[in-house]
Amino acid sequence: MSVAEFRTPAAESSVDHPAQGAEPRRRAIQPGTRLWEEIGLVTFSLTGGTAFLLQTMDPTIGTVVGEHSTFRTDAVGRATRSLASVMTWVYGGEEALVEADRLRTMHATLNSTDEQGVRHKALSSGPWAWVLLTGSYAFTEGARYFSRRPLTDQEKEDYYQENLQIMRNLYVAEKEIPQTYAEFQRKFEQIVDERLVAHPTAYDFLKSIAVVPPPPKLPRVFRPAWRAVTGPVGKLQYFVTVGTTPERAREKLGLEWNEKDERNLRRIGWVVARLVPRLPERLRYLPIAYEARKVERDKQRLHKMLEFRPM
Repeated sequence: MSVAEFRTPAAESSVDHPAQGAEPRRRAIQPGTRLWEEIGLVTFSLTGGTAFLLQTMDPTIGTVVGEHSTFRTDAVGRATRSLASVMTWVYGGEEALVEADRLRTMHATLNSTDEQGVRHKALSSGPWAWVLLTGSYAFTEGARYFSRRPLTDQEKEDYYQENLQIMRNLYVAEKEIPQTYAEFQRKFEQIVDERLVAHPTAYDFLKSIAVVPPPPKLPRVFRPAWRAVTGPVGKLQYFVTVGTTPERAREKLGLEWNEKDERNLRRIGWVVARLVPRLPERLRYLPIAYEARKVERDKQRLHKMLEFRPM
């Protein structure tokens, strides 16, 4: 997600956060939730590009990202930082709230002016909310393609109710938060239809995943090997991103997608859905998620030992 991708000096500590009285029950995500069990799976990254593409189609996000983001020159670094931030939201405990504060402060100075002279602020309530709403879409879309079965309506609602806490932890304005999954669907479709545009930054992002640029510090001698390794990965990520992008958004961008493409994406999803559950936990989950789950199991074992200790 784009909220964690920028490399800019931190803003002054005096930057205003929402008033304390306005903070709606900020609290860490707990073990045992759907978020805890599923967000950290490696399959989460498959639709991360979809979320970011949709974000860059918002005029404000596209303009700010276009000026401040490093995705054109350091695509891997940007993606790694973004994933680490999202994993912290879910698995970081109290550190998740610290991370939210850090992001809010960092984005306070990220403002840009587009070619028409319109001023855009990264912390404008609608665009800031859109970042989190695209994550909800990407999660359910990922389940539709890369799980053994799509989520039921009740599972979507259960997940979304948990995700409301993430939005509140990241200071999304209450007026921007749909309260149910059905309301989210309506708002999401309305934004895609009415607010998203074929922004130049969206096209730049698609180029950056189709042909992944080497890390800035990678010596030239290793760059042919980089292209050989990342070429197939980039093509797959581009294919998945286009395929899991809403049809209306694809139309706005002029991206082609046909029935054969859809069948191929579902075949890929079928393989992924059966391969990933067989992987060891260390490989099945992203690193922060794996470590958090391991720590939680250790805590539970300690609590059990304490409960039955000799007295």
